[in-house]
Amino acid sequence: MQQVTDALGTPKVAAPLASPFVASPRTGWKAALLRVLDDRAKKLHPAYFAMVMSTGIVSIASWLVGYPTIARTLLWLNVLLFGGLLAFSAFRIVRFPREFVADWSDHQRGVGFFTIVASTCVVGTQHVTLRGDLVLGRQLWWVGLVLWGVCMYAIFTALTVRDAKPTLPNGINGGWLVAVVATQSVCVLGTNVSSAFGEGRASALFAMLVFWLSGGMLYIWTISLIFYRYTFFRFLPSDLMPPYWINMGAMAISTLAGTALIKNAEGSPLLVSLLPFLKGFTLWYWATATWWIPMLVILAVWRHAVKRFPISYDPLYWGAVFPLGMYTACTFQLATVVGVPQLTAIAQRFGLVAIAAWSLAFAGFLRRILSVAVAVRREHAAAS
Repeated sequence: MQQVTDALGTPKVAAPLASPFVASPRTGWKAALLRVLDDRAKKLHPAYFAMVMSTGIVSIASWLVGYPTIARTLLWLNVLLFGGLLAFSAFRIVRFPREFVADWSDHQRGVGFFTIVASTCVVGTQHVTLRGDLVLGRQLWWVGLVLWGVCMYAIFTALTVRDAKPTLPNGINGGWLVAVVATQSVCVLGTNVSSAFGEGRASALFAMLVFWLSGGMLYIWTISLIFYRYTFFRFLPSDLMPPYWINMGAMAISTLAGTALIKNAEGSPLLVSLLPFLKGFTLWYWATATWWIPMLVILAVWRHAVKRFPISYDPLYWGAVFPLGMYTACTFQLATVVGVPQLTAIAQRFGLVAIAAWSLAFAGFLRRILSVAVAVRREHAAAS
């Protein structure tokens, strides 16, 4: 092999290649962190924004039933969670664009993208309810509206034209109802900021009425398939994923949207004329949500007590926390608009359940964050 020399004939010695893992302790830690983040980002479930949805609605529910300190604490915590998830999602898009695109046509994961719509609108509703910030609320409503349009038609188009499709038992679950939640969340926030539209308020309220009715139709279509899957296919404990609680949560947020339309009916002659219909349909939504609660509790007991299915933290558990907070909020508001004060006591008790459920889920999330730190230490030690 010919030796390389410089102009004076002195042999050149190749400089050692710099290694990002051993060059310095700081570089080693950065490399370990990046590897762990890559692993987590690649597997990030689109439905992780349900954590923001849950934190937001438990905050609103706490405010309504008389826990303002908890409500304000969760408000600002949710700002951090929302920002952090947006940043981590952007990181995933940059690092793993192929996996991100593939999720849109996945029957199990694709509908999870609707959680970013709902979380955007729930955060907006938080600021309107707790701080009276109509400006920020309206801005987030526009963002939520655009995201709703993108997710609604991109996801269902992708699922429709996909060649390879799963069977019904393997393709559908309660998470599909997040499409209903997203639709109704746009209605809730839009109705609550309708006064900010000035002379266009009546038109805005008409649009929100359309969203409310569309969400109801989406629920009927989807719940029919879910109930069919429940009763005519084999149902294993592993099939009863936490998002099945959205069977109830989708009706709860539909109830909340109905109460918002009723409260703002003075801004639209059409809504005033429809008040009896609005109240009747809103009660129907609430009755349906209430019917689901004993059924879901019985199935949860069957899953964990009878079949001894283990309980461990999963981001999908936020899909079970959200309905509890939403049922609290919608029941409290329904008591006001239909004049049934007895419902307030139900809301107050459910509020405590929602806070407890959120606390357990958040403790699991903190343990998951701690596990990331442990994984980084292990990666660094292995590379040293």
